[in-house]
Amino acid sequence: MGLSLATAERWVRRWELQQQRYAVDREERFTVIADVVERTMADRGLPAARPLVLDLGCGPGSLAARLARRLPYADIVGVDMDPLLLELARTHHADAARYIDTVIGADGWTHALRLDRPLDAAVSTTALHYLDPDALLRTYRQLAALLRPGGVLVNGDHFPHDDAALTALTGHVGRRHAERGDALAHEDWASWWTAVAEDPELTDLLAERRCRMPVGGGDGAPTLSVAAHERLLRRAGFGHAGSVWQYGDSHVLVAIR
Repeated sequence: MGLSLATAERWVRRWELQQQRYAVDREERFTVIADVVERTMADRGLPAARPLVLDLGCGPGSLAARLARRLPYADIVGVDMDPLLLELARTHHADAARYIDTVIGADGWTHALRLDRPLDAAVSTTALHYLDPDALLRTYRQLAALLRPGGVLVNGDHFPHDDAALTALTGHVGRRHAERGDALAHEDWASWWTAVAEDPELTDLLAERRCRMPVGGGDGAPTLSVAAHERLLRRAGFGHAGSVWQYGDSHVLVAIR
């Protein structure tokens, strides 16, 4: 079921472009996530030892690849449940991470990671919001157990305000930013998947995806505010939790074990 490198490169390149429509100031958000992870490692005197980073919902390897370039001394494990996106990551970003096919939050999912030591960091971008509050709390508790003391969970995503009027305003700020950067000129999520379906090299992977993925593919809109996530993180055992970066409703939320 392996892909050619040329095919993987083409679809990852298109993925990167279409994602700019949705993640406000996406590249800066990636950079901030890497800044937090780098600082956490520096506090331990790393890279004297190889730190361990878990990329939750890694998709085609966008964040893992950037972290690998920024932190070449780190061991990165990418986890996702989408067989097509994982195959793109394994082919196009083969050296960035060790990729694991499992469902975040499902029974036994942490055992599938085959970790040999505590995590220094767990990172994610636009991947955890499909979990309902109970599943999210359970997942946060599992991640807290996997992280070393002082380790961090870093989540870049869109978080609506508890106040509906502010939610509307921050959404407007994000859309105006995307318009100024011509991000809306790129194909959207649905168009990308429609085009994927027309590539014969991806037929088998797409068929497997349709069998395994829930309706909607786990791409539902975020519903929990930053404050709601902070409360869940503290209940899960994190000592500190809060947003360290924001543009519109896009945040980088950090929790320290």
